[in-house]
Amino acid sequence: MGSNFKDINTLEELDGVLADSNERPALLFKHSVACPISARALREFESFLESADPSVIYRLITVQTARPVSDEAAMRLSLRHETPQAILVNNGREVWNASHHDITSASLQEAVRGVKARD
Repeated sequence: MGSNFKDINTLEELDGVLADSNERPALLFKHSVACPISARALREFESFLESADPSVIYRLITVQTARPVSDEAAMRLSLRHETPQAILVNNGREVWNASHHDITSASLQEAVRGVKARD
């Protein structure tokens, strides 16, 4: 998956990613290990990562092991909690999100390309 795709397990790590999004975009993936739709979306995310822009931060929030982080991300980014959910953050704010079957390698690529074009 690459060294740039790491888990977020603490609120401090979430703070760091949101702060770092002021310098470069961050793409968060909220995942449920109990959901087959989430497993499919994770495979799409992993496929996307094979040729993803290395200047973007990529992070995984597994809901079962980091529920407080998942809830805090939803609250801070003013989003309804969903899993699976992909959230693109730039300058500490959500600029794009998708859930369930809308998470595809192509949709992730388009979202990242769009935010990078604005920089």
